[in-house]
Amino acid sequence: MKKKIHKKSVYVGFAADILHKGHINVLKTASKLGEVTVGLLTDSAISSYKKFPLLDYKQREIVLKNIIHVKKVVKQDSLDYRKNLLRFKPDFVVHGDDWKDGIQKKVRQQVIDTLKKWSGKLIEVQYTKNISSSQIKDKILEIGTSPESRLSRLRRLIKAKKIIKIIESHNALTGLVVENLKIFKNKKFLEFDGMWSSSLADSAVRGKPDNQAVDYSTRISGLSEILDVTTKPVIFDADNGGRIEHISYLVQSLERIGVSAMVIEDKIGLKKNSLFKDQKGIKQDSIKNFCKKLIKAKQSKSSDDFFIVARIESFILGKGVDDALKRAKAYSKAGADAILIHSKEKKPNEIFAFSKKFQKSKYLKPLIAVPSTYSKTYERDLVKNGFKIVIYANHFLRAVHLAIKKVAKSILTNQRSFESEKYIDSIQEVLSLIK
Repeated sequence: MKKKIHKKSVYVGFAADILHKGHINVLKTASKLGEVTVGLLTDSAISSYKKFPLLDYKQREIVLKNIIHVKKVVKQDSLDYRKNLLRFKPDFVVHGDDWKDGIQKKVRQQVIDTLKKWSGKLIEVQYTKNISSSQIKDKILEIGTSPESRLSRLRRLIKAKKIIKIIESHNALTGLVVENLKIFKNKKFLEFDGMWSSSLADSAVRGKPDNQAVDYSTRISGLSEILDVTTKPVIFDADNGGRIEHISYLVQSLERIGVSAMVIEDKIGLKKNSLFKDQKGIKQDSIKNFCKKLIKAKQSKSSDDFFIVARIESFILGKGVDDALKRAKAYSKAGADAILIHSKEKKPNEIFAFSKKFQKSKYLKPLIAVPSTYSKTYERDLVKNGFKIVIYANHFLRAVHLAIKKVAKSILTNQRSFESEKYIDSIQEVLSLIK
């Protein structure tokens, strides 16, 4: 009787958002050493060190399971390999040699130190030059994305990230800034996750008051220009949603172009911006009537991934936490996918008091904060208090206004443009955004 030969075990950690010949080269090398287990990084793990993946975990898993060199695919829920290495105790870990520097340098050392515990070895494959997933992804992003892919991305982000960072974008150029800006701080990858289509900004850039003077069709037309050059999800500020009879058309129009969420506020009558101190004459809709709007919006959507967000104005109108909580529960029951609790206080005390109680409710939905007035509040404190999305709702608009005034005053005062150049980017910097 032949003695059974024990095959060596090999572990390969992959993001595998876009597979190319470099990945196949790593898998070929690994398969020659033994049976290959791929630790497939989750959306959350990938977004901790680079851009959020185009394909979700299940899609990436299906591809890898059908590659001949792969024996098994397991979930790796962190960039840190140690949890899975201690579980499987592989004889070898195989990786490209491109992680000796940069954000993964520490991860590499952790792998080496962990493998020593059972005499395992790290095998590094020479990096395949002139090709990378990031380069390929950038080429794909230049072509664009489908409305369906963009629409579903917000739900994926909610599952993958502790907090989703959304910032106002009022034209294609600001959209390109959101799309391309990324920084590394304390060995963490940081980027904005999506854009806020602001009623205030859309009105202001057209020189109109923020009272729904700009109709939805005009706003959606402008939004289409942003969608043409970006791929990140969009949350649309729909004010009070208009007449209930028209909500279906608004939902369908937004879904069709790939918007991920629509926010409806529970005020009625002629709109007055919520940040104004004087809210006299402004009324809040009845819970019954507003729930009818939410139900109608819910019935009108064709995709489960499209979010209907209920914006509660109780604090804006001087009502207390009990009123806000009562409304949140009712709106959640009526079909709201998320709750935006609004406040114009300089501290987040009232929204935190609300979130503390709402988190105990069986009707809890993802919470959204808009810290325009309580701007000293850190994102980590929002996370601690149960918030999942933060919207920086008017910052690009305000930045543009300040910069334009400075430049205009400088040119008028100095009667030339040289002195204004300290306030502005070079034209090359601006054009570099445009592919």
